[in-house]
Amino acid sequence: MWKLATPVLGYVLVVDALALIMVATTAALVPITAQSLLWCGLILAGEIVHLEAAQRIERIRELAADGRPHMHLQSIWIFAGLLLLPPPLATVVIVVSYAHSWVRVYKRRGVIHRKVFSGATVILACAAAGGVLSAGTGHVAPYVPYLDGFGGMTALLVSGLGYFGLNYVLVILVILMSNPGKPPRQAFGNPSDVLIVLAAVGVGCGIALVMTVRPWLLPVLMVTPVALHIGLLLPQFQAAARTDSKTALLAPEFWVQLARNELARAAELSSTAGVLMIDIDHFKAIDDGNGHLAGDEVLRAVAAAIQGSVRGGDYVGRFGGDEFVVLLPGTTSAEIASVADRIRTAIARIEVPVPVIRPGKPEVITGLTASIGAAVYPETATEYTILLQAADDAVFEAKAGGRDRVVLATARTELTRPEIPDAL
Repeated sequence: MWKLATPVLGYVLVVDALALIMVATTAALVPITAQSLLWCGLILAGEIVHLEAAQRIERIRELAADGRPHMHLQSIWIFAGLLLLPPPLATVVIVVSYAHSWVRVYKRRGVIHRKVFSGATVILACAAAGGVLSAGTGHVAPYVPYLDGFGGMTALLVSGLGYFGLNYVLVILVILMSNPGKPPRQAFGNPSDVLIVLAAVGVGCGIALVMTVRPWLLPVLMVTPVALHIGLLLPQFQAAARTDSKTALLAPEFWVQLARNELARAAELSSTAGVLMIDIDHFKAIDDGNGHLAGDEVLRAVAAAIQGSVRGGDYVGRFGGDEFVVLLPGTTSAEIASVADRIRTAIARIEVPVPVIRPGKPEVITGLTASIGAAVYPETATEYTILLQAADDAVFEAKAGGRDRVVLATARTELTRPEIPDAL
């Protein structure tokens, strides 16, 4: 923690201190009763069983979220504790939850200050949500008996949004401060992840209600958090299978699947589709001369240039090495030539800072060019393999013609399976 930049360290310490002050000032607001101790024990038991059942899934999710907000399902039990418990016991739930996560998910890997900070943000978020609930119901914890009618529903919704909003803002700020060189958009994470916390808040409300009326039903509800955890991991596996890790473009296999589907759709609708094959000129010389790290930066820069030059509904993929492919649904020969030339121009403008400078080599790689082959369905060919081969052959024609150019493939004669006599 002490190696953090001074502004980041100051921010972390201030948030931690505010959380401690909040714990101290709310410690005596509500008396601790035998009922609240029983509820606290049930919530802690549910949280421990839940995380133990999903610890491997959570470890993958938490590591994959590095540099982005980690939307976890611990909020299920934390929000249930907020609705039922006095502030000191609600704090115990938060502390046990994050300590358990650090031991079982992080395996004590020297990141305890992150867990402490995250716990502090949640304590402040719970304080804000508790303030809303107190104002809306006119009572202190437990709030569940007083959440009735439209007013109770409104107070619950506003408190849930406040809980999520304050926690989210506090975490986003530290991510932005800690990663000044990364795109700010990355710090906000996936917008769909917001549903994770909102779903957790909703399940937490259900658990709190069940505990006040039929606590013996709690084991039945345990299936829901584990099922949610499994459902959260599936999209990450799908994204990993569909995305090239180096360029963040579509992976070759997934792009081929999309291309085949689009050609089938074009045939069904009597429409058109275009394919671009893009090859970086002299990439091997760049990769060998400046190092593989520089080569990787060039690939990422070219990928971004291509993605920024195509239309909204086009599909950009990495085909392998320094080759990229673009699928353009509903395009004509003139349109695909225009898009291809726009890509060629964008690549020529790229300036790539070299991460590790070699003696005698420039600090910035410029002057990149690309040879681009284009083919159009059904003008060039009506079968995927022939169409892609035509675009690939057009790339070789572009290179043979001097590179840094676009070549539109001509119509191809497609092969058909020969007829076999019945006697054979």
